[in-house]
Amino acid sequence: MYVRSRYEKRVDEQLKFSGLTSYLPLIKKIKKWSDRKKIVEEPLFRSYVFVNIQQQFEFSRALSLDGVCDFVRFGNELAMVRDGEIENIRILLQGDLKNIETVRHMPQVGEVRKIQHGSLKGLECEILRINGENKILVRVNSIHTDITATVPLGCFQHAAAR
Repeated sequence: MYVRSRYEKRVDEQLKFSGLTSYLPLIKKIKKWSDRKKIVEEPLFRSYVFVNIQQQFEFSRALSLDGVCDFVRFGNELAMVRDGEIENIRILLQGDLKNIETVRHMPQVGEVRKIQHGSLKGLECEILRINGENKILVRVNSIHTDITATVPLGCFQHAAAR
């Protein structure tokens, strides 16, 4: 479902309270203020909450909740996320991964991109190498999104050990 900005947790709670099965993948991030740092949980997919609808009347029940905008659609088709994709997201978030983020379109080697955040914001650069930092990729094809994360070196097997 597509929900109002910053309403993800409220909608997830309302869905569960109304008897619907929902899933809101959360990631932990460190937020810095001038006087302190705090670990907060944020939605992995901003403005999205996954809901399992089994019967027709559940559509209207879910849409009637405060903060819900609509079901995600691609053209006239509802976006359907397969159980296996949800399970992959759950497994990914249970791991000891750092720098988890969602990426709508994976960069390609040779592609020119503009940096959007941080001290290099606005810099146009060419993508030279994608997997230079032990990155893995989990595709969620149903919503046209990729998730990348930096993986500790201990998670990899040596080629000879296979």
